[in-house]
Amino acid sequence: MIKKFIRKILGKKEGANGNTEPVVLGPGQHKIDPKLVSSNALRVTQTLQDAGYEAFVVGGAVRDLLLGVKPKDFDIATNATPEQVKRLFRRAFIIGKRFQIVHVMFGQDLLEVTTFRGASQDNAPKDEHGRVLRDNNFGPQHEDAARRDFTINAMYYNPATQEVLDYHGGIEDIASKQLRIIGQPEARYREDPVRMLRVVRFAAKLQFTIEPATRAPIPVMAPLINNVPAARVFDEMLKLLMSGHALACLQQLRKEGLHHGLLPLLDVVLEQPISMKFVTLALESTDRRVMAGKGVSPGFLFASLLWHQVLEKWNAYKAAGESPIPALHLAADDVLEDQTEKLALQRRIGSDMRDIWSMQPRFERRQGKAPIKLLENPRFRAGYDFLLLRCESGELDAELGEWWTAFYEADPEQREELIANAPSGNGGAKRKRSPRRGPRSRNRGENGGGSGGSGDGGE
Repeated sequence: MIKKFIRKILGKKEGANGNTEPVVLGPGQHKIDPKLVSSNALRVTQTLQDAGYEAFVVGGAVRDLLLGVKPKDFDIATNATPEQVKRLFRRAFIIGKRFQIVHVMFGQDLLEVTTFRGASQDNAPKDEHGRVLRDNNFGPQHEDAARRDFTINAMYYNPATQEVLDYHGGIEDIASKQLRIIGQPEARYREDPVRMLRVVRFAAKLQFTIEPATRAPIPVMAPLINNVPAARVFDEMLKLLMSGHALACLQQLRKEGLHHGLLPLLDVVLEQPISMKFVTLALESTDRRVMAGKGVSPGFLFASLLWHQVLEKWNAYKAAGESPIPALHLAADDVLEDQTEKLALQRRIGSDMRDIWSMQPRFERRQGKAPIKLLENPRFRAGYDFLLLRCESGELDAELGEWWTAFYEADPEQREELIANAPSGNGGAKRKRSPRRGPRSRNRGENGGGSGGSGDGGE
C-alpha cells in the first residue's frame, strides 16, 4: 500500500525500473530541511557547479536527511575527475587504489568527493573468489547509482535546486523501512563481501528490516569475509561498534550468522554468560555516549571486548606459577598478537588497551603511596572506568569500585583517611562486602559508568 501510494504521488508506473531516468522529487515532496546540510558540503557542491560540473550530496547523507536526521558525514558525487576536483580546492588529496576518491579538508572537517562510477567491467581485476580488487572506471550518474550498495544509499541531493534524484526506489524503501540491495545479491556480495556487514549495521542502526532476497545469501556467503583485507574488516567493525547501536549490531550479526569466524572474539563474547554481561554493559554505555555526542575511545572499546580472553590467559599463567604482574603482561601479549593479525589493530589502539589492562592489578593496592601514584597516571580515568565495569558485571567486589570512586572525588585530607582505613591484601577478589564504603559518584550516570572514560581516558 505504501509503495503504491508513493508511485501515485510521484507518477511512477508499476514495473518501471527507474534505473536510467531518475524519479525527481522537489522540496515539497521530500521535505528535506536545507539547514541540516553542512556549510562545507554546500561550499564543495557550489564550487564544482560554478566550475561547470555536476555535484550532489549522495549516499548515507541523503538517507539521513530524508529521515530528518543531521548527517555526521557528507559525501559528494560529481562528474569531475579526481584531478579536476583536486585543482579546485586548496586542501584536497587523491587517495585509494580500488577506486580513487578525493578528500577535501576544511579545518578538521573532511568531505569525500567521488567521481561518478561507470558500469562494472568484466575484465576488472578480481581475486579467486570474485572480489573486485581495482576499478577506476568512470561513467554517467545512472551507472554510478547502479554501482551503489543499497537503494536507500543511491539517491542524490542537489542543494542548489533542492531536488532529490532517485534511481532505484530508495524513497519507497525508506517509507517501508526496508533494506534492499541493488542488483543480484549473490553477485554484489561476491564483489565486496563487506556489504554483508554493512547491511547488518544499517538494519540495526535504522531499525529497518532486511528484504528477503537481500538476506537469503548471507549465511552461505559469510565465509567470503575471511578473504577481505583485515584493515577493511577492522574499519567496518569500528563503524559498527561506534554507531550508537553497537549492542543491536552484534545481536544482528549473530542473527544473520556472521559472528562465527568473522571475529573470534565475538564467538566468546556472545556465547559465555560472564563475558556477555561485561561486554553488554560496556556497549550499552558506549551507545549512550555516542547518542549524547560524546567521544568514544576505540582502545577502551576493544579492551572491553577482549578482556575475558586476557583474563582467561592471565589466570592460566598464574596457575602455572607466574607472578601476577608478569602473568598479565604475557596474557596481554598473547591476545594482542593474535587479534592484531586478525583485526589489523593499530599500534596506538593496542597501546591504549595494554595500558588499561595493566592498571587493573594496581587498583587492588590501596595502602601507602600506591593509590596516589595511580591517580597521577595520565590514563587513570580509562583504567578507573574499566574497573567500574568489572565491579558492575560482578567480576569484582563492588566495594573496590566504591572505594576508588570515593578516593577519586575526595580532597587530600579525605584521601589520607581512606588510605589509612583501606583493607589490606587482595581488595579486588569477590568477598563479603565491607561495612564501610565510600559514597557512590554523583556523576556516575553522567560519565557513563563502566565505559564513561571511553571518551575521557582515550582522548
